[in-house]
Amino acid sequence: MAQGRKEALSVQALQFADAGLVYLAFVISAAVRDDLLKILIKWRIWKGGENPVEIGLTEMMPLLFVIIPLTPIALEAFGFYRHPLRKRIRDSLVQMFKSLIIVGVAVGALVVFLKLGDTPRLTLGAAVPIAVCLVLLREGLVRSIVLHSVRAEDAKEAVIYAGSEESIEEFEASLSPDVLAEYKVVARYQPSEGTPEKFTNLLKRESVARVIFAPRRTEFGELAELVEICEVQGVEAWISADFIQTQVARPDFDSMGGKPMLVLRSTPELSWTLWVKGMIDFVLSAIVLSVSIVLIWWWVALFIKIGSPKGPVFFRQKRAGRYGKPFNMWKFRTMHPDAESQLAEIKESEGNEMTGPVFKLENDPRVFGFGNFLRRTSIDELPQLLNVIRGDMSLVGPRPLPLYEVEQFAKSEHRRRLSVKPGITCLWQVSGRNKITSFEEWVRLDLEYIDNWSLGLDFKILLKTVPAVMMGKGSK
Repeated sequence: MAQGRKEALSVQALQFADAGLVYLAFVISAAVRDDLLKILIKWRIWKGGENPVEIGLTEMMPLLFVIIPLTPIALEAFGFYRHPLRKRIRDSLVQMFKSLIIVGVAVGALVVFLKLGDTPRLTLGAAVPIAVCLVLLREGLVRSIVLHSVRAEDAKEAVIYAGSEESIEEFEASLSPDVLAEYKVVARYQPSEGTPEKFTNLLKRESVARVIFAPRRTEFGELAELVEICEVQGVEAWISADFIQTQVARPDFDSMGGKPMLVLRSTPELSWTLWVKGMIDFVLSAIVLSVSIVLIWWWVALFIKIGSPKGPVFFRQKRAGRYGKPFNMWKFRTMHPDAESQLAEIKESEGNEMTGPVFKLENDPRVFGFGNFLRRTSIDELPQLLNVIRGDMSLVGPRPLPLYEVEQFAKSEHRRRLSVKPGITCLWQVSGRNKITSFEEWVRLDLEYIDNWSLGLDFKILLKTVPAVMMGKGSK
């Protein structure tokens, strides 16, 4: 297995981008064809006559159907998408030249086979350098982004190594600097010197997405309990699997820098559908945010100031994001300014309508008049669209909880609801959250969403959210 699943998906994304750039090159070439022809005639370079046959992109479609998909495939065959940080421009040009030979032979064969006598040589000739420039610019942009992410420690994925010190050093030595640069090792855990409780607390404290096990010199019996802890919390367990033949092709195997890894996932697997989900989140949030700012936000801000003049318009609170990583969640303020300091007193005097660590109270005395309206209509949630655009949240996902409530989780498996991005709406909200008073039931619905996730389920929840909001069934 030459590539990891994440790397393979990245290469496919770049191939789609380059295919689009090749098509753009032909569009540009066709647009400037007449002006270019005049220049060539003026300089006496063009000898095909002053009125060559005009062929548009529509007539070129048989060629484009071959050129556009074949170009990124040929580039991949010559290693164009490998090692972006170590490549020089000369290397890229050599790889592109080799790819152009393959594409040129295919186009020539197609012209002869289909008897395309009026082949638009000028358009083809101009499209080639344009496509080369566009793809090189794309490669430079991607390299700059990758370099920036590699240099920015906060942008790196946090991981934990688990194994003996010797086996971890041996594992790191087997990986290339490019692979190691993508990760930030926040802890090294030695099973022989720790306990399952210590490992559990380490996962909570560091908010990691994966643990990399290097078991060459560690008994698997010592790792079994740690892997189970990762499983119930939704944290990926990556196990170095040098002892397994690389010809084994199962969905639970991946590769890190060409090194076979056994991966145990209890969350939605990285795929194109997750990328589509992220794109839908961004586009829909941007549209709704733009419209709501113009039509709603100003009025909401005005009435909040009228109803509770001393406090700010927005309420910001630290919430637990994916894997428990804190982020600032935004809402329109619905409570009086000193509401946070009154929480303990309210719990004692009014009680809690939700069992478990989460506090819910339908008629919370800390909420002012207009705040009740914002909650009933869920308008107070609109600023969370900013969190979605920033990537902290999704439109659909388990609701983010305050950090102090997450710390009170009684069961380790409750943390698995943190293994995906939190959302603005979820199964709990569209299932009549006003009637659900058990935190266990809430978690059950969240885990049901995680275990059965699909784009179709997201759309179904979004569609159910609209009537729930309109009828006030999902608010509290």
